[in-house]
Amino acid sequence: MDAPAPPAARPADRARRPVSIRRRILVFAGALLLLAAVGLVFFIRDYAERSSDRAFDRLLGASALTIAGAVQLENGRVTVELPLASFAMFSGEDRIFYAVESPLGENVTGETDLSAGLPPASASDPVFADKPYRDEPVRVASVGRLVSTAEGTGWVTIRVAETRGERNALAREILNNAILPVLLMTLLALLLLWVGIGRVFAPLLTLERHLRGRSPDDLSPVDLPAPLETAQLVGALNGFTARLKLARERLEALVAEAAHEVRTPLASLRAQAELALAERDPAALRRDVERIHEGAVQASQLVSQLLMDATVTHRLENQPEPTPVAPLAQEVVRRLSPDLSERVHLAIAPDAAEAELSVDRVVLREAIRNLVDNALRYSDEDVDIRVERGDDALVLRVMDRGPGIPDHEKPLVFGRFRRGETGTRRDRGGSGLGLAIVARVAEAQGGEVRLLDRPGGGLDVHLRLPTGAPPKQGQALGRRHVLSGLALTAATLALPRRARAAAEFAARRQPAAATLRIAGATDTGLFSHLIRAFQRERPDVAVIYEEDETRAVYDRLVRPGAAAPDLVVSSASDLQVKFVNEGLARAYAPERLASIPDWARWRSEVFGFSFEPAVIVYNRNLVSEAEAPRTHLQLAELLEREARRFTGRVGTYDVARSGVGYLLATQDQAISSYFWRLAAAFGRIDVQLTASSPAILDRLVTGELAIGYNIIGSYAFARQDAGAPIGIIVPDDYVLVFSRSFLIPEGAPRPDLAEAFIDFTLSPAGQAVLAGPAALGALLGGDGRWTAERIAALGQGAVQPIRFSPSLLVGLDRQRRERFLATWREIVSPH
Repeated sequence: MDAPAPPAARPADRARRPVSIRRRILVFAGALLLLAAVGLVFFIRDYAERSSDRAFDRLLGASALTIAGAVQLENGRVTVELPLASFAMFSGEDRIFYAVESPLGENVTGETDLSAGLPPASASDPVFADKPYRDEPVRVASVGRLVSTAEGTGWVTIRVAETRGERNALAREILNNAILPVLLMTLLALLLLWVGIGRVFAPLLTLERHLRGRSPDDLSPVDLPAPLETAQLVGALNGFTARLKLARERLEALVAEAAHEVRTPLASLRAQAELALAERDPAALRRDVERIHEGAVQASQLVSQLLMDATVTHRLENQPEPTPVAPLAQEVVRRLSPDLSERVHLAIAPDAAEAELSVDRVVLREAIRNLVDNALRYSDEDVDIRVERGDDALVLRVMDRGPGIPDHEKPLVFGRFRRGETGTRRDRGGSGLGLAIVARVAEAQGGEVRLLDRPGGGLDVHLRLPTGAPPKQGQALGRRHVLSGLALTAATLALPRRARAAAEFAARRQPAAATLRIAGATDTGLFSHLIRAFQRERPDVAVIYEEDETRAVYDRLVRPGAAAPDLVVSSASDLQVKFVNEGLARAYAPERLASIPDWARWRSEVFGFSFEPAVIVYNRNLVSEAEAPRTHLQLAELLEREARRFTGRVGTYDVARSGVGYLLATQDQAISSYFWRLAAAFGRIDVQLTASSPAILDRLVTGELAIGYNIIGSYAFARQDAGAPIGIIVPDDYVLVFSRSFLIPEGAPRPDLAEAFIDFTLSPAGQAVLAGPAALGALLGGDGRWTAERIAALGQGAVQPIRFSPSLLVGLDRQRRERFLATWREIVSPH
């Protein structure tokens, strides 16, 4: 007879089998290493191809940009003379193709079919694409050059293409050189895993021996040197033992207090019961039973208060949810017995009816209940409860007509098991824990409880609790606040400007913990909105803002021995880039660095934060809307046609004194073929030159000037909203857009405050200020009237942002700047 087969292992038996962590680690880690090696090979192949593309793309893009720099306009036609260096950067056996197309898509030179299937260029940055061309895969770089003609503004497209032979060869070389090290490292990793895995468990064995040797009462922290991974385990264990120790101490304290406080009423109950047993007189026996009942009630109240004291202590550590106060006060009154609730009168102020506190609901209810219970216990008359709102807190008042508390006892009755002499003499019972619970709740919430004498006799208890955190910054401002802010801005802009004007903004919370010093060229009236919004988040910080012209700010900062501010803000992008290029700025990565457009930042050292166009402004009383020029060419033609009318009545920047004026002029020259024609028209009408947009706007408002050119749009928008009689034109051919920028100088005394200010400005709250009352234009979107999208929609032309890049340094070259200024003076102001 065959022996019966052994029973199959049950799931529970399999679950109880010991598991080898060592074997699991070896299996899974070995498999992971092999998979990682295979994945690494694929990654290296992809990386080799991408690296090869990046290396050759730089050459390809440089070739296209070289050709773009040679694009010219002759008699309204696009011409290009290929520079000798256009293809000198290429080497090897790859074939090169190129093409140049006009804004209308007409081929100017090069291969006529190279652009098939590719979109026309719409930016000056190189764009790369792969395509088949003449039976071979090629890599194409496309670059745009913005030009302005009588027919309009458009992009000339320049394309340079290269076959992929050299790229593929470089990618194969990188891959072949990387595979052998990957294989060797995989084998070595497996060997190290086998040898070293045993040492991984050594700290766990040490910890096990230490814990086994401890006594059960030892809850002190484990103090063992351990690796980082084991240290995390030890930290978690110490945290658990600390919580266990705290819970045990609280339990011991509760037991000790309960034993001490309950012992006396229980002994009294026992004595009274023994007397009642020996009593034969029914009337005396009834009196003894009544005393026993009264003692039992007091003991029950004491135990209840002790348990509630422990509950409150525990729940104060929890993260509370917002708790409405008025319904909770009404609930406390409803829970009273009918005879007591008739004596309580609850009044809730209208502005406190919807108020909420960040307090645990049970904790707040017990605080209110203890105050009401004390008032009813020590007063035979009615009790008044009022819920009122203070400046930044909610006040709960409980008023009675009892004996009150003498002044010398008021600080003492908040102690545990402390009762006033008046209450003790009147023998109204009580445990002495009620006010202690109330005081602990007030302290935990950052509030206070005050005991005041009520006029006419009695006690007036004030429980004052803060209403919570202030409203979040960046919420929509009311129309009244926006209009008042714009009126303040207009009043500030109307004041005469003075060089290096320092404005001090006191901290909202005194004394100030620190002072942030900012040097900038932004008008104080506009920038103050941003400073005050920042101070609402950092009320302990005072701010000193020194306003000066852009060029003066730069010259002062680079002067040897000059004291560095904490933060620099400027609208002259080229001067900011030059400051960074000279190694004078600190690197910083703002929280929203990835959200900043590429054109508005450089080297993680200079960061744009606004979106501001250069606009044409005119006085509506002197120039009608119908004749107002919509393009740069129309402005030149208007000044040529009516030179006598506008002589001395047009204003623009003095490019020799103003950094932002020089920047805008050089950018105009690079884009527009009519720039020098417009400059010549300025010279014939005796254009008025100044170093700031607000100064030009002042004269436009008074009617001294009729037209202002290249005015900073943010200043003009603020003036117009404040009621100034001006019209604003965002040109329909092209519009230059710049961004005011921040940088932190090397040697800044408080770079941490500068970083906090940058982060706030780039946050949704800061951008809401720029899009709203400051009217500086929000670079990163958001809600408000002055966002980048809404500003760009005011015109029909191409939006040309001024990019933060080393290319701006070309215009600051000493000889180039001198030649430009000499030509400008000869044409614009020859006298």
